[in-house]
Amino acid sequence: MSGEKNLQKLISSMTPVLLDKEFIYGTLSEPSLELLTKLTPMGTFHEEEGLTVILEKSIADEFNITYQGVFKCITLNVHSSLDAVGLTAAVATKLTELNISANVVAAYYHDHIFVALKDADSALQGLKALSSLA
Repeated sequence: MSGEKNLQKLISSMTPVLLDKEFIYGTLSEPSLELLTKLTPMGTFHEEEGLTVILEKSIADEFNITYQGVFKCITLNVHSSLDAVGLTAAVATKLTELNISANVVAAYYHDHIFVALKDADSALQGLKALSSLA
């Protein structure tokens, strides 16, 4: 099933949902499959300096993984195509208007926006407003 590409449809039907869990970004300099299995990261990205992991805060605390901020995740519940143009820009523009930093992760079916814990409710309301205007 291919995702939606029409920007107006994407924005109007994105249905942002704030997940209950708190997340962190950490890095592992020597990750092992055994450790990753225990951590159950929401996302990973290999960089030259190490493996970036997006984890639930409680798991990071349990495994003493260092992090600098706590984030909430807003999932855009629309199946966006990986070829879609403009959704990330529209979301970033709206959050910029609200002075909210965003870390966007595009996955196969949905986009996920990580925002600082303190900004989560404002970001959610802003994205709902954006969706209702489209």
